Amino acid sequence: MANYLSSLEKQYFIKLFNKSGYVLDFSNSSFGAFCINSIGVNIQEEYGLSKGASLEAFILNGETCKVVRLLKDLIDYYPLAKISDSVRKDDECLYNKCEQILKTISITSFSQINGFSDKVNSEYIDQMQELMLSMQKSNPTEAIGKAKELIEACCKTILDELKIEYTPKDEISVLIDKVINILHLSPNDIKDTQKASNTLKQILGNLRAIATGVASLRNPYGSGHGKSASYKGLQERHAKLAIGSALTLVNFLWDSYELQKETLKRSNDEI
Repeated sequence: MANYLSSLEKQYFIKLFNKSGYVLDFSNSSFGAFCINSIGVNIQEEYGLSKGASLEAFILNGETCKVVRLLKDLIDYYPLAKISDSVRKDDECLYNKCEQILKTISITSFSQINGFSDKVNSEYIDQMQELMLSMQKSNPTEAIGKAKELIEACCKTILDELKIEYTPKDEISVLIDKVINILHLSPNDIKDTQKASNTLKQILGNLRAIATGVASLRNPYGSGHGKSASYKGLQERHAKLAIGSALTLVNFLWDSYELQKETLKRSNDEI
């Protein structure tokens, strides 16, 4: 297997994805979020060009393993993209050629990447929100998959930052339990004397249910199980529910983590 793209092979991908500065059905914000989710970099901000021109520059000049990773993710997304039937038909042979090229690239190239998709911060949450909202109407099943991935990435980032161990095989229910415990967000952490304690306990008790619910919805309907472009999954309203639930949970967890971090920092400064 090869571990690089030839100059000719790069031109195939450029021809497929750079359509007079446009890339598939992405807006500027959703393309930026897609790139960050894939390789940790918003390439349009990096190059300061149109989406298509930035992608072309990245393909020609970027780090090989990251270029391959982004192209692989774009090829995977291609069947779900909202593009005209005529363009899809015209590019059918080109798409198949590009897909075959990626199959010849050594998979070890992908393992070299420390993508931002495994790390979360406030900017990442905002970018993912843009991406999911842009997908909820045209590709609700893909949006559901991204909602689950956002929850998972948030949990893993918090656990990594707090040096709490987990395994790659841990289900999202295990990850959320670890985060809830380390951030003291379980109902048992609420004192009975606290105002609205019963209401707070009820809300906190549902945190795990939100995470597992989104994950369960994603399994049969989301993007992680090889659905074709013709597959009819859930509707836009269901995607909105999954996205809203995921964003509510992730923002609460991240705000709680940031608060705990700031509180700890102040305590250390006072010592």
